[in-house]
Amino acid sequence: MTDAPVLKNYIDGEWVESNSNEIREVLNPATTEVIAKVPMSTVEETELAIKVANKAFARWRRTIPITRARYFFDLKTVMEERFEELARQVVIENGKTIDEARGEIRRGIENVEVATGIPTLMMGYNAEDVAVDIDEMVIRQPMGVFFTLAPFNFPSMVPLWFLPTAVACGNTFILKPSPIAPVSSMKLFELIDEIGFPPGVINLVHGDVDVANALLDSPGTKGVSFVGSTPIGRKVYERAAAHGKRAQVQAGAKNFLLVMPDADLERTASALMTSCYGCAGERCLAGAVILAMEDIHESLVKILVDKAKMIRVGDGLKEGVHMGPVITAKSKARTIDFIERALKEGANLLLDGREVEIEGNQDGFFVGPTIFDEVTPNMCIAQEEIFGPVMSIVKVKSYEEALDIIHANPFGNAASIFTSSGKWARKFSYEVQAGNIGINIGIAAPVAHFPFSGMKDSFFGDLHGQGQDAIRFFTEDKVVITRWF
Repeated sequence: MTDAPVLKNYIDGEWVESNSNEIREVLNPATTEVIAKVPMSTVEETELAIKVANKAFARWRRTIPITRARYFFDLKTVMEERFEELARQVVIENGKTIDEARGEIRRGIENVEVATGIPTLMMGYNAEDVAVDIDEMVIRQPMGVFFTLAPFNFPSMVPLWFLPTAVACGNTFILKPSPIAPVSSMKLFELIDEIGFPPGVINLVHGDVDVANALLDSPGTKGVSFVGSTPIGRKVYERAAAHGKRAQVQAGAKNFLLVMPDADLERTASALMTSCYGCAGERCLAGAVILAMEDIHESLVKILVDKAKMIRVGDGLKEGVHMGPVITAKSKARTIDFIERALKEGANLLLDGREVEIEGNQDGFFVGPTIFDEVTPNMCIAQEEIFGPVMSIVKVKSYEEALDIIHANPFGNAASIFTSSGKWARKFSYEVQAGNIGINIGIAAPVAHFPFSGMKDSFFGDLHGQGQDAIRFFTEDKVVITRWF
Protein backbone atom coordinates (compact mmCIF):
# COMPACT_ATOMS: atom_id res chain seq x y z
CA MET A 1 0.00 0.00 0.00
CA THR A 2 1.26 3.48 -0.84
CA ASP A 3 1.12 6.68 1.20
CA ALA A 4 -2.11 7.80 -0.46
CA PRO A 5 -4.60 9.33 2.03
CA VAL A 6 -7.19 7.17 3.77
CA LEU A 7 -10.63 8.66 3.21
CA LYS A 8 -12.86 9.54 6.15
CA ASN A 9 -16.57 9.28 6.73
CA TYR A 10 -18.64 12.44 7.27
CA ILE A 11 -21.06 11.93 10.16
CA ASP A 12 -22.91 14.54 12.22
CA GLY A 13 -21.02 17.40 10.60
CA GLU A 14 -17.57 15.92 11.37
CA TRP A 15 -14.89 14.04 9.43
CA VAL A 16 -14.50 10.70 11.19
CA GLU A 17 -11.88 7.99 10.68
CA SER A 18 -13.30 4.53 10.16
CA ASN A 19 -12.33 1.69 12.49
CA SER A 20 -12.53 -0.83 9.65
CA ASN A 21 -9.61 -3.19 9.10
CA GLU A 22 -10.47 -3.51 5.40
CA ILE A 23 -8.92 -0.76 3.28
CA ARG A 24 -9.03 -0.75 -0.53
CA GLU A 25 -6.96 1.19 -3.02
CA VAL A 26 -8.53 3.72 -5.39
CA LEU A 27 -6.69 3.81 -8.72
CA ASN A 28 -6.38 6.33 -11.51
CA PRO A 29 -7.50 4.09 -14.41
CA ALA A 30 -5.28 5.91 -16.92
CA THR A 31 -2.05 5.57 -14.94
CA THR A 32 -2.93 2.86 -12.33
CA GLU A 33 -1.50 5.22 -9.70
CA VAL A 34 -3.02 4.80 -6.22
CA ILE A 35 -4.76 8.09 -5.49
CA ALA A 36 -6.54 7.20 -2.23
CA LYS A 37 -7.44 4.42 0.16
CA VAL A 38 -11.05 3.85 1.08
CA PRO A 39 -12.25 2.03 4.24
CA MET A 40 -15.04 -0.53 4.14
CA SER A 41 -16.89 0.96 7.08
CA THR A 42 -18.47 -1.19 9.76
CA VAL A 43 -22.14 -1.83 10.42
CA GLU A 44 -21.77 0.06 13.72
CA GLU A 45 -20.48 3.16 11.89
CA THR A 46 -23.38 2.93 9.47
CA GLU A 47 -25.86 2.68 12.32
CA LEU A 48 -24.30 5.75 13.92
CA ALA A 49 -24.89 7.73 10.72
CA ILE A 50 -28.52 6.58 10.68
CA LYS A 51 -28.95 7.57 14.32
CA VAL A 52 -27.58 11.09 13.89
CA ALA A 53 -29.55 11.59 10.66
CA ASN A 54 -32.78 10.69 12.46
CA LYS A 55 -31.92 13.05 15.32
CA ALA A 56 -31.23 15.87 12.85
CA PHE A 57 -34.49 15.23 10.98
CA ALA A 58 -36.69 16.44 13.82
CA ARG A 59 -35.11 19.89 13.59
CA TRP A 60 -34.44 20.02 9.83
CA ARG A 61 -38.04 19.25 8.80
CA ARG A 62 -39.15 22.31 10.80
CA THR A 63 -36.68 24.53 8.93
CA ILE A 64 -38.79 26.54 6.52
CA PRO A 65 -38.38 25.60 2.82
CA ILE A 66 -36.95 28.96 1.75
CA THR A 67 -34.20 28.60 4.37
CA ARG A 68 -33.45 25.05 3.19
CA ALA A 69 -33.28 26.35 -0.38
CA ARG A 70 -30.68 28.98 0.55
CA TYR A 71 -28.19 26.26 1.47
CA PHE A 72 -28.43 25.02 -2.11
CA PHE A 73 -27.94 28.49 -3.53
CA ASP A 74 -24.69 28.49 -1.54
CA LEU A 75 -23.78 25.00 -2.79
CA LYS A 76 -24.31 26.06 -6.39
CA THR A 77 -22.07 29.08 -5.84
CA VAL A 78 -19.16 27.10 -4.43
CA MET A 79 -19.52 24.39 -7.08
CA GLU A 80 -19.25 27.04 -9.78
CA GLU A 81 -16.16 28.47 -8.06
CA ARG A 82 -14.51 25.01 -7.82
CA PHE A 83 -15.89 23.79 -11.15
CA GLU A 84 -12.57 22.88 -12.77
CA GLU A 85 -11.22 21.26 -9.61
CA LEU A 86 -14.31 19.05 -9.35
CA ALA A 87 -14.10 18.09 -13.02
CA ARG A 88 -10.41 17.18 -12.82
CA GLN A 89 -11.08 14.94 -9.84
CA VAL A 90 -13.69 13.00 -11.83
CA VAL A 91 -11.13 12.44 -14.60
CA ILE A 92 -8.46 11.28 -12.17
CA GLU A 93 -10.58 8.61 -10.49
CA ASN A 94 -13.02 7.69 -13.26
CA GLY A 95 -10.99 8.06 -16.46
CA LYS A 96 -13.38 10.02 -18.65
CA THR A 97 -12.11 13.02 -20.60
CA ILE A 98 -12.00 16.47 -19.07
CA ASP A 99 -14.80 17.71 -21.33
CA GLU A 100 -16.98 14.76 -20.32
CA ALA A 101 -16.20 15.46 -16.67
CA ARG A 102 -17.14 19.12 -17.10
CA GLY A 103 -20.45 17.98 -18.54
CA GLU A 104 -20.97 15.75 -15.52
CA ILE A 105 -20.34 18.60 -13.07
CA ARG A 106 -22.64 20.88 -15.05
CA ARG A 107 -25.45 18.33 -14.89
CA GLY A 108 -24.89 17.99 -11.15
CA ILE A 109 -25.12 21.75 -10.66
CA GLU A 110 -28.37 21.79 -12.62
CA ASN A 111 -29.90 19.40 -10.06
CA VAL A 112 -28.76 21.71 -7.28
CA GLU A 113 -30.43 24.59 -9.14
CA VAL A 114 -33.72 22.68 -9.29
CA ALA A 115 -33.57 22.10 -5.53
CA THR A 116 -33.46 25.86 -4.92
CA GLY A 117 -37.05 25.97 -6.20
CA ILE A 118 -38.29 23.70 -3.43
CA PRO A 119 -40.67 26.29 -1.85
CA THR A 120 -42.72 26.05 -5.04
CA LEU A 121 -42.03 22.44 -5.97
CA MET A 122 -43.27 21.14 -2.60
CA MET A 123 -46.60 22.92 -2.83
CA GLY A 124 -49.67 20.76 -2.45
CA TYR A 125 -53.19 21.50 -3.73
CA ASN A 126 -56.67 22.12 -2.38
CA ALA A 127 -60.35 22.34 -3.24
CA GLU A 128 -63.17 24.21 -1.54
CA ASP A 129 -66.62 22.75 -0.95
CA VAL A 130 -65.89 19.11 -1.69
CA ALA A 131 -69.06 18.68 0.36
CA VAL A 132 -71.27 21.19 2.14
CA ASP A 133 -68.99 23.49 4.17
CA ILE A 134 -66.10 21.01 3.81
CA ASP A 135 -62.74 21.83 2.25
CA GLU A 136 -59.94 19.45 1.39
CA MET A 137 -56.23 19.86 0.75
CA VAL A 138 -53.06 17.88 0.18
CA ILE A 139 -49.83 18.86 1.89
CA ARG A 140 -46.45 17.28 1.14
CA GLN A 141 -44.32 16.39 4.12
CA PRO A 142 -40.76 15.04 4.43
CA MET A 143 -40.46 11.52 5.75
CA GLY A 144 -37.11 11.00 7.46
CA VAL A 145 -33.77 9.51 6.42
CA PHE A 146 -33.11 8.62 2.78
CA PHE A 147 -29.92 7.18 1.33
CA THR A 148 -28.25 6.69 -2.04
CA LEU A 149 -26.11 3.79 -3.22
CA ALA A 150 -24.08 5.48 -5.95
CA PRO A 151 -22.25 4.01 -8.98
CA PHE A 152 -18.70 4.58 -10.19
CA ASN A 153 -19.47 5.89 -13.66
CA PHE A 154 -20.80 9.33 -12.64
CA PRO A 155 -19.34 9.71 -9.15
CA SER A 156 -20.22 13.40 -8.85
CA MET A 157 -23.45 13.75 -10.85
CA VAL A 158 -25.47 10.74 -9.68
CA PRO A 159 -25.39 11.62 -5.95
CA LEU A 160 -26.68 15.05 -6.98
CA TRP A 161 -29.65 13.45 -8.75
CA PHE A 162 -30.96 12.64 -5.27
CA LEU A 163 -29.21 14.51 -2.45
CA PRO A 164 -30.41 18.08 -3.22
CA THR A 165 -34.05 17.11 -3.71
CA ALA A 166 -34.21 14.83 -0.68
CA VAL A 167 -32.63 17.39 1.65
CA ALA A 168 -34.43 20.42 0.23
CA CYS A 169 -37.72 18.59 0.82
CA GLY A 170 -36.83 18.43 4.52
CA ASN A 171 -35.39 14.92 4.79
CA THR A 172 -31.94 14.01 6.05
CA PHE A 173 -29.56 12.01 3.92
CA ILE A 174 -26.78 9.41 3.81
CA LEU A 175 -24.57 8.80 0.78
CA LYS A 176 -22.64 5.59 0.20
CA PRO A 177 -20.32 6.27 -2.74
CA SER A 178 -18.92 3.55 -4.96
CA PRO A 179 -15.71 2.22 -3.38
CA ILE A 180 -14.17 2.29 -6.87
CA ALA A 181 -14.63 6.05 -7.24
CA PRO A 182 -15.26 7.68 -3.84
CA VAL A 183 -13.00 10.75 -4.03
CA SER A 184 -15.40 12.91 -6.06
CA SER A 185 -17.99 12.45 -3.31
CA MET A 186 -15.37 13.52 -0.76
CA LYS A 187 -14.77 16.71 -2.75
CA LEU A 188 -18.51 17.40 -2.80
CA PHE A 189 -18.78 16.86 0.95
CA GLU A 190 -15.88 19.22 1.57
CA LEU A 191 -18.06 21.90 -0.02
CA ILE A 192 -21.09 20.79 2.00
CA ASP A 193 -19.01 21.07 5.16
CA GLU A 194 -17.71 24.48 4.11
CA ILE A 195 -21.25 25.80 3.58
CA GLY A 196 -22.28 24.66 7.04
CA PHE A 197 -25.35 22.48 6.67
CA PRO A 198 -26.63 21.65 10.17
CA PRO A 199 -24.87 18.59 11.69
CA GLY A 200 -26.44 15.28 10.78
CA VAL A 201 -28.49 16.57 7.86
CA ILE A 202 -26.12 15.18 5.20
CA ASN A 203 -23.79 12.25 5.94
CA LEU A 204 -21.33 10.08 4.02
CA VAL A 205 -20.32 6.51 4.83
CA HIS A 206 -17.77 4.65 2.71
CA GLY A 207 -18.12 0.93 2.20
CA ASP A 208 -19.50 -1.90 0.15
CA VAL A 209 -22.20 -4.53 0.56
CA ASP A 210 -22.21 -4.56 4.39
CA VAL A 211 -22.90 -0.83 4.55
CA ALA A 212 -25.56 -1.10 1.84
CA ASN A 213 -27.34 -3.93 3.63
CA ALA A 214 -27.20 -2.11 6.97
CA LEU A 215 -28.88 0.89 5.36
CA LEU A 216 -31.47 -1.30 3.64
CA ASP A 217 -32.28 -3.32 6.76
CA SER A 218 -32.43 -0.49 9.28
CA PRO A 219 -35.84 0.62 10.59
CA GLY A 220 -34.32 4.10 10.77
CA THR A 221 -34.25 4.68 6.98
CA LYS A 222 -37.25 5.46 4.78
CA GLY A 223 -36.05 4.89 1.24
CA VAL A 224 -33.21 4.19 -1.18
CA SER A 225 -32.11 5.64 -4.50
CA PHE A 226 -29.87 3.28 -6.46
CA VAL A 227 -28.05 3.43 -9.78
CA GLY A 228 -26.16 0.38 -11.01
CA SER A 229 -26.47 -3.00 -12.66
CA THR A 230 -29.74 -4.89 -13.00
CA PRO A 231 -28.71 -7.97 -10.95
CA ILE A 232 -27.67 -5.84 -7.98
CA GLY A 233 -30.55 -3.42 -8.51
CA ARG A 234 -33.08 -6.23 -8.33
CA LYS A 235 -31.61 -7.35 -5.00
CA VAL A 236 -31.71 -3.80 -3.66
CA TYR A 237 -35.35 -3.41 -4.72
CA GLU A 238 -36.38 -6.72 -3.16
CA ARG A 239 -34.56 -6.02 0.10
CA ALA A 240 -35.95 -2.50 0.35
CA ALA A 241 -39.49 -3.77 -0.26
CA ALA A 242 -39.06 -6.51 2.32
CA HIS A 243 -38.32 -3.81 4.90
CA GLY A 244 -41.16 -1.53 3.83
CA LYS A 245 -38.98 1.14 2.23
CA ARG A 246 -39.47 3.29 -0.82
CA ALA A 247 -37.09 2.45 -3.66
CA GLN A 248 -36.16 4.01 -6.97
CA VAL A 249 -33.77 1.61 -8.65
CA GLN A 250 -32.27 2.74 -11.94
CA ALA A 251 -30.59 -0.32 -13.34
CA GLY A 252 -28.86 -1.71 -16.44
CA ALA A 253 -29.41 -0.97 -20.10
CA LYS A 254 -29.03 -2.13 -23.68
CA ASN A 255 -29.86 0.85 -25.83
CA PHE A 256 -30.84 0.51 -29.49
CA LEU A 257 -30.45 3.25 -32.10
CA LEU A 258 -32.46 2.90 -35.31
CA VAL A 259 -31.16 4.60 -38.45
CA MET A 260 -33.87 5.06 -41.13
CA PRO A 261 -33.16 5.42 -44.88
CA ASP A 262 -34.00 9.14 -44.80
CA ALA A 263 -31.54 9.98 -41.99
CA ASP A 264 -28.74 12.49 -42.44
CA LEU A 265 -25.95 9.90 -42.31
CA GLU A 266 -23.07 12.26 -41.62
CA ARG A 267 -24.76 13.91 -38.65
CA THR A 268 -26.16 10.59 -37.49
CA ALA A 269 -22.71 8.99 -37.51
CA SER A 270 -21.29 11.84 -35.42
CA ALA A 271 -24.09 11.39 -32.87
CA LEU A 272 -23.44 7.64 -32.77
CA MET A 273 -19.76 8.21 -32.05
CA THR A 274 -20.60 10.24 -28.96
CA SER A 275 -23.32 7.83 -27.90
CA CYS A 276 -21.28 4.62 -28.21
CA TYR A 277 -17.83 5.85 -27.21
CA GLY A 278 -18.48 8.76 -24.85
CA CYS A 279 -17.25 7.94 -21.32
CA ALA A 280 -15.70 4.81 -22.90
CA GLY A 281 -19.20 3.35 -23.13
CA GLU A 282 -19.53 3.28 -19.34
CA ARG A 283 -22.92 4.90 -18.98
CA CYS A 284 -26.46 3.59 -18.89
CA LEU A 285 -27.43 5.77 -21.88
CA ALA A 286 -24.59 4.56 -24.10
CA GLY A 287 -25.54 3.52 -27.61
CA ALA A 288 -24.97 -0.22 -27.85
CA VAL A 289 -26.70 -1.62 -30.92
CA ILE A 290 -27.12 0.24 -34.21
CA LEU A 291 -30.15 -0.97 -36.16
CA ALA A 292 -29.30 0.04 -39.73
CA MET A 293 -31.92 -0.22 -42.43
CA GLU A 294 -30.53 -2.25 -45.30
CA ASP A 295 -30.87 0.62 -47.81
CA ILE A 296 -28.23 2.66 -45.99
CA HIS A 297 -26.39 -0.08 -44.12
CA GLU A 298 -23.27 -0.19 -46.28
CA SER A 299 -22.89 3.60 -46.49
CA LEU A 300 -23.43 4.04 -42.75
CA VAL A 301 -20.92 1.34 -41.82
CA LYS A 302 -18.19 2.99 -43.88
CA ILE A 303 -18.76 6.39 -42.26
CA LEU A 304 -18.85 4.87 -38.76
CA VAL A 305 -15.58 2.99 -39.21
CA ASP A 306 -13.85 6.05 -40.66
CA LYS A 307 -15.00 8.25 -37.78
CA ALA A 308 -14.16 5.69 -35.09
CA LYS A 309 -10.61 5.36 -36.42
CA MET A 310 -10.16 9.08 -35.77
CA ILE A 311 -10.98 8.81 -32.06
CA ARG A 312 -7.89 9.49 -29.98
CA VAL A 313 -7.69 7.33 -26.85
CA GLY A 314 -5.62 8.38 -23.84
CA ASP A 315 -5.44 10.05 -20.44
CA GLY A 316 -8.54 12.23 -20.15
CA LEU A 317 -6.55 15.16 -18.75
CA LYS A 318 -4.49 15.51 -21.92
CA GLU A 319 -5.49 17.88 -24.70
CA GLY A 320 -6.95 16.32 -27.81
CA VAL A 321 -8.03 13.06 -26.16
CA HIS A 322 -11.52 11.93 -27.17
CA MET A 323 -11.90 8.79 -25.06
CA GLY A 324 -10.33 7.66 -21.80
CA PRO A 325 -9.89 4.22 -20.20
CA VAL A 326 -12.50 1.98 -18.65
CA ILE A 327 -12.56 2.11 -14.86
CA THR A 328 -10.71 -1.04 -13.74
CA ALA A 329 -8.63 -3.96 -14.99
CA LYS A 330 -11.71 -6.13 -14.42
CA SER A 331 -13.78 -3.83 -16.67
CA LYS A 332 -11.14 -4.07 -19.39
CA ALA A 333 -11.03 -7.86 -19.16
CA ARG A 334 -14.84 -8.02 -19.29
CA THR A 335 -14.96 -5.87 -22.44
CA ILE A 336 -12.29 -7.96 -24.15
CA ASP A 337 -14.17 -11.11 -23.20
CA PHE A 338 -17.28 -9.78 -24.93
CA ILE A 339 -15.25 -9.06 -28.07
CA GLU A 340 -13.84 -12.57 -28.12
CA ARG A 341 -17.23 -14.17 -27.47
CA ALA A 342 -18.72 -12.18 -30.34
CA LEU A 343 -15.99 -13.41 -32.68
CA LYS A 344 -16.77 -17.00 -31.74
CA GLU A 345 -20.45 -16.36 -32.42
CA GLY A 346 -19.66 -15.15 -35.93
CA ALA A 347 -19.84 -11.35 -35.76
CA ASN A 348 -17.65 -9.48 -38.24
CA LEU A 349 -15.01 -7.40 -36.42
CA LEU A 350 -14.41 -4.21 -38.42
CA LEU A 351 -12.43 -2.29 -35.82
CA ASP A 352 -10.55 -3.98 -32.97
CA GLY A 353 -9.85 -2.02 -29.79
CA ARG A 354 -8.14 -4.80 -27.85
CA GLU A 355 -4.56 -3.91 -28.69
CA VAL A 356 -4.67 -0.14 -28.36
CA GLU A 357 -1.39 1.28 -27.05
CA ILE A 358 -1.15 4.60 -25.22
CA GLU A 359 2.29 6.14 -25.11
CA GLY A 360 3.23 6.94 -21.53
CA ASN A 361 0.24 5.04 -20.12
CA GLN A 362 1.01 1.44 -21.02
CA ASP A 363 -0.47 0.09 -17.79
CA GLY A 364 -3.77 1.96 -18.06
CA PHE A 365 -7.09 0.20 -18.52
CA PHE A 366 -7.57 1.21 -22.14
CA VAL A 367 -9.80 -0.39 -24.78
CA GLY A 368 -10.08 1.30 -28.15
CA PRO A 369 -13.25 1.89 -30.16
CA THR A 370 -14.55 -1.45 -31.42
CA ILE A 371 -17.10 -2.08 -34.19
CA PHE A 372 -18.87 -5.31 -35.09
CA ASP A 373 -21.01 -5.75 -38.20
CA GLU A 374 -23.21 -8.69 -39.20
CA VAL A 375 -24.45 -8.93 -35.64
CA THR A 376 -27.60 -10.94 -35.02
CA PRO A 377 -30.05 -10.19 -32.18
CA ASN A 378 -29.25 -13.42 -30.33
CA MET A 379 -25.50 -12.70 -30.02
CA CYS A 380 -24.08 -11.80 -26.62
CA ILE A 381 -23.04 -8.31 -27.76
CA ALA A 382 -26.63 -7.60 -28.86
CA GLN A 383 -28.20 -8.97 -25.68
CA GLU A 384 -26.06 -8.10 -22.66
CA GLU A 385 -24.83 -4.82 -21.23
CA ILE A 386 -21.10 -4.52 -21.96
CA PHE A 387 -20.28 -1.17 -20.33
CA GLY A 388 -17.37 -0.68 -22.71
CA PRO A 389 -16.63 0.96 -26.08
CA VAL A 390 -18.16 -1.72 -28.34
CA MET A 391 -20.57 -0.86 -31.16
CA SER A 392 -22.74 -3.61 -32.66
CA ILE A 393 -24.43 -3.14 -36.04
CA VAL A 394 -27.51 -5.15 -36.97
CA LYS A 395 -28.92 -4.86 -40.49
CA VAL A 396 -32.73 -4.73 -40.56
CA LYS A 397 -35.20 -4.84 -43.44
CA SER A 398 -38.04 -2.84 -41.89
CA TYR A 399 -39.14 -0.63 -39.04
CA GLU A 400 -41.27 -3.50 -37.73
CA GLU A 401 -38.26 -5.84 -37.59
CA ALA A 402 -36.31 -3.19 -35.67
CA LEU A 403 -39.16 -2.72 -33.21
CA ASP A 404 -39.36 -6.48 -32.60
CA ILE A 405 -35.63 -6.59 -31.85
CA ILE A 406 -35.89 -3.72 -29.36
CA HIS A 407 -38.87 -5.24 -27.59
CA ALA A 408 -37.32 -8.72 -27.40
CA ASN A 409 -34.52 -7.34 -25.23
CA PRO A 410 -35.24 -7.33 -21.47
CA PHE A 411 -33.91 -3.79 -20.97
CA GLY A 412 -35.84 -0.58 -21.59
CA ASN A 413 -33.68 2.35 -20.56
CA ALA A 414 -33.33 4.34 -23.79
CA ALA A 415 -33.84 4.09 -27.55
CA SER A 416 -33.32 6.53 -30.41
CA ILE A 417 -34.39 6.92 -34.01
CA PHE A 418 -32.60 8.91 -36.70
CA THR A 419 -34.93 10.12 -39.42
CA SER A 420 -36.19 13.15 -41.35
CA SER A 421 -39.78 11.91 -41.09
CA GLY A 422 -42.17 13.20 -38.46
CA LYS A 423 -44.30 10.15 -39.10
CA TRP A 424 -41.55 7.69 -38.17
CA ALA A 425 -40.43 9.82 -35.24
CA ARG A 426 -43.90 9.95 -33.72
CA LYS A 427 -44.54 6.26 -34.36
CA PHE A 428 -41.24 5.37 -32.68
CA SER A 429 -41.80 7.54 -29.60
CA TYR A 430 -45.37 6.23 -29.30
CA GLU A 431 -44.60 2.53 -29.66
CA VAL A 432 -41.13 1.83 -28.26
CA GLN A 433 -40.97 0.32 -24.78
CA ALA A 434 -38.14 2.41 -23.37
CA GLY A 435 -38.14 5.16 -20.77
CA ASN A 436 -35.97 7.74 -22.54
CA ILE A 437 -36.55 8.32 -26.25
CA GLY A 438 -34.25 10.20 -28.61
CA ILE A 439 -35.31 11.68 -31.94
CA ASN A 440 -32.08 12.37 -33.83
CA ILE A 441 -30.43 12.33 -30.38
CA GLY A 442 -27.75 9.78 -29.57
CA ILE A 443 -27.82 10.25 -25.79
CA ALA A 444 -31.39 10.67 -24.58
CA ALA A 445 -30.46 12.22 -21.22
CA PRO A 446 -33.27 14.16 -19.52
CA VAL A 447 -32.39 17.54 -18.04
CA ALA A 448 -32.66 18.04 -14.29
CA HIS A 449 -36.31 19.15 -14.15
CA PHE A 450 -37.53 16.10 -16.12
CA PRO A 451 -37.55 12.55 -14.70
CA PHE A 452 -34.82 10.12 -15.73
CA SER A 453 -37.12 7.36 -16.87
CA GLY A 454 -36.65 3.65 -17.52
CA MET A 455 -38.76 0.56 -18.19
CA LYS A 456 -38.61 -3.22 -17.98
CA ASP A 457 -35.36 -4.49 -16.40
CA SER A 458 -33.85 -1.01 -16.50
CA PHE A 459 -35.97 0.31 -13.62
CA PHE A 460 -37.57 -1.05 -10.47
CA GLY A 461 -39.96 1.18 -8.56
CA ASP A 462 -42.74 3.64 -9.23
CA LEU A 463 -41.15 7.10 -9.12
CA HIS A 464 -38.01 7.92 -11.08
CA GLY A 465 -35.16 10.24 -10.18
CA GLN A 466 -35.33 13.97 -11.01
CA GLY A 467 -38.32 16.18 -11.80
CA GLN A 468 -41.71 15.96 -10.13
CA ASP A 469 -41.19 12.23 -9.62
CA ALA A 470 -38.37 13.05 -7.23
CA ILE A 471 -40.49 15.49 -5.21
CA ARG A 472 -43.16 12.84 -4.81
CA PHE A 473 -40.61 10.16 -3.92
CA PHE A 474 -39.05 12.21 -1.12
CA THR A 475 -42.36 13.40 0.39
CA GLU A 476 -45.55 11.87 1.75
CA ASP A 477 -48.93 13.26 0.72
CA LYS A 478 -51.14 14.05 3.67
CA VAL A 479 -54.81 14.79 3.03
CA VAL A 480 -56.51 17.27 5.38
CA ILE A 481 -60.33 17.48 5.35
CA THR A 482 -61.78 20.49 7.20
CA ARG A 483 -65.20 21.58 8.47
CA TRP A 484 -65.81 24.48 10.86
CA PHE A 485 -69.01 24.83 12.86
